Amino acid sequence: MRFTRGDVRDHIVSYAAGRLTVGIWDHWVPGANAASTSLIEKWAAQEKVEVQIDRLTNLGNKLLVTLAAEAQAKSGHDILYMTTWSPHDYAMSLEPVDDVMTELIKQNGPVNEIATYLGRAQSHWLAAPATIGNQIQGPCSRIDLMKQYAGIDVQAMYPAGRPPKADAWTLETFVNAAEACHKAGFPFGIGLGTTEDSVCAAGAFFQCLGAALVDAEGKITVKSDAVRKALDYYTRLARFFPQEAPAWDNASNNKWLISGRGTLILNPPSAWAVAKRDAPQVAEQCWTHGMPAGPEGRFAPCLPFFWGIWNFSKNKAAAKSLLVHLSQPSAIEQLVTASGGFDLPPFTKFSTLKIWAEEGPPKGTLYHYPHPYHHQILSIAGAPAPPEIAAQIFTQGVMTKMTVRHMQGEPMERTLAWAESEVEGFFRT
Repeated sequence: MRFTRGDVRDHIVSYAAGRLTVGIWDHWVPGANAASTSLIEKWAAQEKVEVQIDRLTNLGNKLLVTLAAEAQAKSGHDILYMTTWSPHDYAMSLEPVDDVMTELIKQNGPVNEIATYLGRAQSHWLAAPATIGNQIQGPCSRIDLMKQYAGIDVQAMYPAGRPPKADAWTLETFVNAAEACHKAGFPFGIGLGTTEDSVCAAGAFFQCLGAALVDAEGKITVKSDAVRKALDYYTRLARFFPQEAPAWDNASNNKWLISGRGTLILNPPSAWAVAKRDAPQVAEQCWTHGMPAGPEGRFAPCLPFFWGIWNFSKNKAAAKSLLVHLSQPSAIEQLVTASGGFDLPPFTKFSTLKIWAEEGPPKGTLYHYPHPYHHQILSIAGAPAPPEIAAQIFTQGVMTKMTVRHMQGEPMERTLAWAESEVEGFFRT
């Protein structure tokens, strides 16, 4: 289907009818599922489409298993919610959505650079970036502990409703603060495991120092001065993480903050949201803000998610119509609000919705979560390598493994040789 004029809705909606099946992430925020269900059902009633919605949990990697099974069987949902690297993993089985994205970008403005990097291949959109689940994993700091032990007022540095005053918030400031808080018994809660949160953190710090294991052209650059500097810095920083950090998973940093033992974590507002319920004395001291800056800039870890339409879908027209509906400004605001500000729109102009200014306690704690002043560069570990290689660097946790090996006493050059061998193997698979 190709559009040549008018609003995309006018062209797609006229073809929508019949039956549609949708596989969607089972959101952890109470009320978020109800909001997306309401939006889908409203669209279905308007377009006279029978819709089946299946919620897929993170437990047991059900979403990943469903993706693999349906791609192999060439049968399943018409639309399936896709994790960060999935569009490239399943590119051969996806219906291009260039028509949808061309018109949505005209309507909503540009998509952020990481969603574009992960959602496109060979000048085609493989999948449509989703608002649901999309996140930045930036710092959430304890206001009181940062002030008491590191001498940093995070609210003054990132004031609610005003631009950041963060020129002094650098990599060296960060490591000094981590050391001070570690000595006080309240370490920064950053993991060194191989799950997403740990890997995202390592990737952002490497990128602040201009370090990439593979460049955009596919050249292996492990044994570069930039990587040496990044590994040296991150190993120095990691000595101030909790002792058990190499064994952490995605839940560990959340638990660390909620327990009251940590001064800072890198995470979307999930830990703060749970603290509001389970540890309000912790939540009222939390402030979400930007990353420290390095020589190459201020890089914020970003994890986008996507809507994919299988090329074997039985109702591609209705599927495209629904994706357009879920990306209307009113729908985006409804989804963000229902998630308590957790979900981030992939379209960059939607960074000042009122939910982030109003959420609390403390009021304004999420104001800088969507980086409304765009003073950070969004990043994902493994980039700028070709996505099929970057995905393996990310999934295998190469940068966190490098850090643990070097921190445990392995000489740097031996660590780099190991990493280079690992990356070379990715080109052979």
